[in-house]
Amino acid sequence: MTADRINVDEVTKRFGTVEVLRGVSLAVAQHETVALLGPSGCGKTTLLRSIAGLERIDGGRIVIDDATVSTDSTHVRPEHRHVGMVFQDWALFPHLTVAENVAYGLAKADRHSDRVNETLALVGLQQLADRSPSMLSGGQQQRVALARALAPRPRAILLDEPFSNLDTSLRVQVRTEVHRLLTELGITTVFVTHDQEEAFVLGSRVAVMQNGRIEQFDTPTAMYERPATRWVAGFVGDANLIPAHADGLRAQSALGELALTTPMHGSVEVLLRPEHVTVVTDSDSPRGAAGTVDLVEYYGHDHQSVVLLDDGMHLHVRRTGPPMVVRGQRVRVAPTGEATVAFLVN
Repeated sequence: MTADRINVDEVTKRFGTVEVLRGVSLAVAQHETVALLGPSGCGKTTLLRSIAGLERIDGGRIVIDDATVSTDSTHVRPEHRHVGMVFQDWALFPHLTVAENVAYGLAKADRHSDRVNETLALVGLQQLADRSPSMLSGGQQQRVALARALAPRPRAILLDEPFSNLDTSLRVQVRTEVHRLLTELGITTVFVTHDQEEAFVLGSRVAVMQNGRIEQFDTPTAMYERPATRWVAGFVGDANLIPAHADGLRAQSALGELALTTPMHGSVEVLLRPEHVTVVTDSDSPRGAAGTVDLVEYYGHDHQSVVLLDDGMHLHVRRTGPPMVVRGQRVRVAPTGEATVAFLVN
C-alpha cells in the first residue's frame, strides 16, 4: 500500500461544454487533512464530489488505497468507496431520530450494535440520541452529520463547506471541536471551503484552486510566505504588491531598497504582507514613503491601517495592539526588513 490514501491524477470533468476540472492532480496522505480553497465556481466542490463518487469524471484517474475508483470508463459507486461525506446542508433525515440518522449508513448487523452509541459519544451527543434533528441547534446538527459519516469507519472523510450554515461565533466553536476530533481520530480528511482562515486552521496542507486548476498545493505557512503566483499572493491574505526594479537580490521601490529571496532582474512587483511594513509617525523621517492615513480598523487583538501614499498607491499596515495613528494623519510607511518574494511584470 502506498503512503497516499487518496490520489487524484490529471482528472478532468465537464458539464456540457464547460470544463470544470482541468487536469487536476492531488495526493492526500494517510491521517492528513487537506483543504480545497478557492473562489466560487473554481471546481473545488466538483473535485470533492468526484472523489466521493457523486460525479463521473471525463479523464484521468482517482485512486483510494491503491484501488482505482474512477477513470473515464470506470466508476465505483459511492457506497463502495469507503469514504464518509458531510454535505453543506448536513442532509439529515427529519423523520428519523439522531440515532437513526447515524445508523442509516451502517450495515443492518451494525445498526443494533454499540456502534451508534460509540460514535455519538465521539461527538458528545449520546444523550440526544432519541431527539429529532429539528430539536437540535445548528452546531448539534452538524455534529450528527459528522457522526453519520464516521459511523461506518471510513477510510477518509470528505466535508463540503461544513461550517457555512453556522453563525460566526458558533462556527468558530464547532470548527475547534471538529478539528480536535479529527486530529484525535487521525482520519484522512479532505474539505472544501472558501474561507482562508478555516483552510489554514484545519488544513495541514491547502490546495488553492482557480478556474478548474490547482494553483498551489502547500502548507499554510509556505503558501502565505511564499505564494507560487501573483494571484495566490492576492487571494491568500492581504497583499501589498510594490512596483520595483530588481537587480539580483535587491529591488529599488518607492519604499526604498527591498530584499528579495530569489535573484530577479527587471520590472517586478514585490510582495510585502501588511505585517511586513510599519507606519513611521515622524513624517520628517527619511525612512520609507510619505502618505496620509486613509482608514484605521481596530480588531481588539490587532489593528490595520490603510495609508494612501503620495504617489497614489494604497498600502495596508497591520500591527498588534491599539492604533497609534488616526485618519488624516501624515505618516511614512517603511518595510520592516523581512524577506520578500517578487513576481516579474510582463
